[in-house]
Amino acid sequence: MLTASHLTRRFDRRVAVDDVTFQLAPGEIFALLGPNGAGKTTTLRMLAGLIAPTSGTVHVGGEPMTANASHLRGRIGFLTEAPGLWDRLTVFENLTVYARLQGVAPSQRAVNAALDLFGIANRANDPTAQLSKGLKQRVALARTLLHDPAIVLLDEPTAGLDPESAHDTRALIKRLRGENRTVILSTHNLDEVDRVADRVGVLRTRLIALDTPSALRSRLFGQRIVITFEGPAGQYDAVARSAGATDVTVDGDRLSIGVDGDTVITPPIVTALAVAGARIVSVIPEERPLEEVYLRLLKDESR
Repeated sequence: MLTASHLTRRFDRRVAVDDVTFQLAPGEIFALLGPNGAGKTTTLRMLAGLIAPTSGTVHVGGEPMTANASHLRGRIGFLTEAPGLWDRLTVFENLTVYARLQGVAPSQRAVNAALDLFGIANRANDPTAQLSKGLKQRVALARTLLHDPAIVLLDEPTAGLDPESAHDTRALIKRLRGENRTVILSTHNLDEVDRVADRVGVLRTRLIALDTPSALRSRLFGQRIVITFEGPAGQYDAVARSAGATDVTVDGDRLSIGVDGDTVITPPIVTALAVAGARIVSVIPEERPLEEVYLRLLKDESR
């Protein structure tokens, strides 16, 4: 559906994006991560056809994005970091103008549907200047989806939203996947990424990692299981090692055991612990927070 091939963008002598390549499928949620100034917004603007790459290409459905490809830009919905609404117009007028610009007909029906979808129908006649930051974000999200785009680019979609609104927005993003749309999510909220993203790309001018969150965890930290006991775990360290564990760490009432992708060793270890009298509360895979994965990738890249 969406392909970026060797995208590079320079602003005078500064390289903002350097040789970025990836391909996204319909129904995929892709999270683009990186520190401030890493080139995330510039990448999104190139994908949306708002600025041209210095070199490289963007293809939508196999067609190249060019300066004259307005029909391709019409297949993309782009939520920018700043809502960019007209303050003196009402919410309804803002959405109506955009619907007409996108050739949506009948525009009034589409606008009313968008207002209902985002729970802002009761604010339709309010000037947007009177709205809170969170409500402006809802209006901007409604505008992004008004023309039913196949590709949705979201730059910090839950910024400024209260927890309930952020939850509803994440549910909407998941629903877009179910509607077979391609979604690119740029955010600093790594917990949010863990909840919704199928794949993650970490950008620092160039793309330094691209994979599923679980694959990145496994690559950087290996696979581990955590066994929790009733009482201190230290007394069972030797038992676990005698049953085949070689990488064991003790943390209070837990043993963390590296399995190196070979989960076959887990049953003998659990059996040996039970025979030794251990009262086991749980045996679960250990998952490092995505924040640790992200920071490790940046640290390794800076080296």
